Amino acid sequence: MPSRSLPTAGGSPIRGRADGAARVKGYASGLASRVVGAVQGAAASATDIVGEAAKALATPTGLAGATVEALWLGTHLAIYPLGLMGTRAKDVSQGYRIEHLGPVQRGLVISDIEAAGTPILLVHGMADNRSVFTLLRLGLRRRGFGHMTTMNYSILTGDVRIAAAQLAEEIEAIVAETGYERIHVVGHSMGGLIARYYVTRLGGDERVHTLVTLGSPHHGTYLAYAWNSRIMQQLRPGSPLMQELEQPVESCRTRFLCYWSDIDQLMFPQRSAALEHPDLNVTNVEMHGVGHMSLPIMQSVVHGIGAALAHLDSDGSTVAPGATPIAGRRRSG
Repeated sequence: MPSRSLPTAGGSPIRGRADGAARVKGYASGLASRVVGAVQGAAASATDIVGEAAKALATPTGLAGATVEALWLGTHLAIYPLGLMGTRAKDVSQGYRIEHLGPVQRGLVISDIEAAGTPILLVHGMADNRSVFTLLRLGLRRRGFGHMTTMNYSILTGDVRIAAAQLAEEIEAIVAETGYERIHVVGHSMGGLIARYYVTRLGGDERVHTLVTLGSPHHGTYLAYAWNSRIMQQLRPGSPLMQELEQPVESCRTRFLCYWSDIDQLMFPQRSAALEHPDLNVTNVEMHGVGHMSLPIMQSVVHGIGAALAHLDSDGSTVAPGATPIAGRRRSG
């Protein structure tokens, strides 16, 4: 029977195990370094974002905006119960007489009766109701727009996709009532994201001519990690919903006008409310020193929305001098 010798310390089996352990240790060390680096990078990025917001808030414009935000928030809380009555409210001009209209209203009706009559649907954000559009609705009415509808969806809504399907039903009802095949939609906060999902994932571009979003988390917000509900999970950066919204959108007919602010306290980072997508026709408008809840009440926003929705032909280009074009791609101003 042949004899066998046991391996010594210098033999290959023991050396192989030692080499394997060294490789595992090196891999673990490298992985730990990468994790630490990623965490440090994320922390540095968060610090930069907070620093930029703090600088914007510390300016005279930022301080004035914070004051307006606080005053409007108090007013909004006072009128909030009034917005809970019913699920829908319409503001429609009656008849075709114009002698009772102001100069601005009369001018839009005379120059472009189709633009003046195109229905506008206002969609509120999370845990809110149509009362947030009180001043915006009055401002658009003064500028000559004669058909506005505000809708309420449940504050218990737990899925953007479900809310988008409800929005589709509301828009079909407006189309059937008015005879206009395409309407405009203005969405505040999550309302804008719901409308975007409808337009880009449910074929809503056939019904929506222009979508205006005000402080909507188009790329998610890290503040959504503060609560672990289903809807908040969807609003996190990189969530399955956000990935779905980033998918290609072929031949989308809708034009987007997206307002975002450098001190928006609910968007983190603030730039996430600006929409960037290679397939969409987007104009991003940066506001300085405007809080999240104040976006629908700012005169510059009301004027910008009114100018953008006036005098547009079917492809979004202007048909009258002085109207604001929104047909360019991904412009900011």
